[in-house]
Amino acid sequence: MRITDIREAVVPIASPIQNAYIDFSRMTASVVAIVTDIVRDGKPVIGYGFNSNGRYGASGLLRERFMPRLAEAETAALLDDAGENFSPERIWATLMTNEKPGGHGERSVAVGVIDMAVWDAVAKIAEKPLYRHLADSYGDGTADNSVFVYAAGGYYYPGKGIEALQEEMRRYRGMGYEVVKMKIGATSLEDDIRRVEAVLEVVGEGKYLAVDANGRFDLATAIAYAKALKPYGLFWYEEAGDPLDYALQAELAEHYEGPMATGENLFSHQDARNLLRYGGMRPDRDFLQFDCALSYGLVEYMRTLALLPEYGFSGRNVVPHGGHQLSLNIAAGLKLGGNESYPEVFAPFGGFADEMAVEAGRVGLPDAPGIGFEEKANLIATLREATGTR
Repeated sequence: MRITDIREAVVPIASPIQNAYIDFSRMTASVVAIVTDIVRDGKPVIGYGFNSNGRYGASGLLRERFMPRLAEAETAALLDDAGENFSPERIWATLMTNEKPGGHGERSVAVGVIDMAVWDAVAKIAEKPLYRHLADSYGDGTADNSVFVYAAGGYYYPGKGIEALQEEMRRYRGMGYEVVKMKIGATSLEDDIRRVEAVLEVVGEGKYLAVDANGRFDLATAIAYAKALKPYGLFWYEEAGDPLDYALQAELAEHYEGPMATGENLFSHQDARNLLRYGGMRPDRDFLQFDCALSYGLVEYMRTLALLPEYGFSGRNVVPHGGHQLSLNIAAGLKLGGNESYPEVFAPFGGFADEMAVEAGRVGLPDAPGIGFEEKANLIATLREATGTR
């Protein structure tokens, strides 16, 4: 059993949308294919991986450091104890050889791309959907049959007015989503409150609407928004300030009683631990949004999940950012609180298997080996074309 080839490409996921901090007009993603000598149904097993939106492709890091380390490693060092499959933990250790602690940045993205491809290959070799493999090997042996998902959208867009925003949210509700999310912070507080009220006219109640500031606010602005948003009883108020400003997050909790969410831009279990220690997050109502694909992959993510009980949290507090099938598998197999979804942006990387419809705000997973990329026609075609694999 060995890896015969590792391929990498950068693909565009550009869109003329923006949140409170960045626009996505030049956004890219890295795609990796890990080809093995294991054969299933007459074809070599290939694991695919990519990075979530919001961070650019990490081609330089992949090609200069991480792919060569994996290609040059002795095969025995990459296998599990039985020699029957690859060991994601040992591969991760190989990737991180000679890397200093700290300074996570884009390095965590590059490792996360390879790690996703490894887990896809491992589950395919085991001939199990990844969520079943995780439940059996790392969980309690049972998996959730469906996962809560919410529709993330409501971006600022040139010429996009209130009516277009409302129509977007009506489409999401028509797709089966109950909870929707919109952006705030790129305009005035008064304008954003008008936008919030317009969406509430569509979804009916605040418990069906989350808002996301993408780290834009200083403390005074975060508190001003908190006071203005409080009467609406929203599903959550997300990432008000800089993701590493734990003091701001903790102070904000003193001014906002409703649920809050943050963590999508924390890329290691150490940073996640600092949020739990110092960020004032409340286990009885708040949500943690760590994104596996941006934070060194699932090997590191399980270290993050292992921290939660020490601070009163459980996996049900975790609703990952990214909207991809890896997080969906983790949510089902390790029983997290749900998963983000992007019904109309960042195609084809977001979304779920073609056969799986969202019903009453939940979605199921296919009984297919691996992460399930092959069950999403546009995505698997993109992955194969980008990497020259079939």
